[in-house]
Amino acid sequence: MQDLYTQSSAQAFGLERGQFSAILSEIVQKYLPGETSSHAAGEFCRSLRVEELALARACAAGSDKAWEVFLTRYRAKLYDIAGYIAKESSAARELADSLYADLYGTSERDGKRTSKLASYTGRGSLEGWLRTVLAQEYVNRYRKRKRLVSLDEEAEEGVQFAAVAAEPVASTDPRLEQAIDQALKELEAEDKFVLASYFLDNRTLAEVARSLGVHESTISRKVDKLAKSLRKQILNNLTRNGMSRRQAEEALLTDVRDLQVNIRARLVQESAAPAFPEKKAKASEG
Repeated sequence: MQDLYTQSSAQAFGLERGQFSAILSEIVQKYLPGETSSHAAGEFCRSLRVEELALARACAAGSDKAWEVFLTRYRAKLYDIAGYIAKESSAARELADSLYADLYGTSERDGKRTSKLASYTGRGSLEGWLRTVLAQEYVNRYRKRKRLVSLDEEAEEGVQFAAVAAEPVASTDPRLEQAIDQALKELEAEDKFVLASYFLDNRTLAEVARSLGVHESTISRKVDKLAKSLRKQILNNLTRNGMSRRQAEEALLTDVRDLQVNIRARLVQESAAPAFPEKKAKASEG
């Protein structure tokens, strides 16, 4: 514990050893419930990114020094990530700026400061976690806007929907890798083609639609349906493999770079000949 406390630089951010120990205990209880082996708990804690964990939790606790360090390291990266997700500069800046209040913790609940950074557990990189939070915020905004304006209406007006960098995220738990691999394996060839084109090759909905000979709104609905279906299937696979619902949800919030599943290989295989043959046939006959 002393080695991890020193390695984390928690003291420099104003976290005492007791506070840091409590944070680690909380994380151990969440991911190793009922585990009594001190060796297993120690190995698990040594696998965490303790310096980033200490920084995030110190920010959540209201440390000005930690927040200054956080801004120095991640402000530019946040704007870069937001730019990649939102594509348009003003929308990207608005997206990044909207996250600051939630990260800093300007609101309170039951008399306690609330910050999104308090949910970071150190199981993946802090940058990867921030990428996931930004992508989710973008999706939330998109869904809110979609309730007001239908995709069909926007498609008829020629709106191009850029791909969101919402890659599936992973943890070091092999059960997550197995759950994702199984869910991808069970996809139809057409679905693999659509997902690979949209998320991996960064093709727009319009481009994917043209390649299949269908309307852009059809692909838009298909991508949304596939994303929801995949998430549900992965969560079901995780619970069948022994995770609680809470653990399964948390497992999807770690860094994609820790994932050992070759997503591209899984999606690309058998997806070279997509469906909608009847539409293509009609197009060729015309």
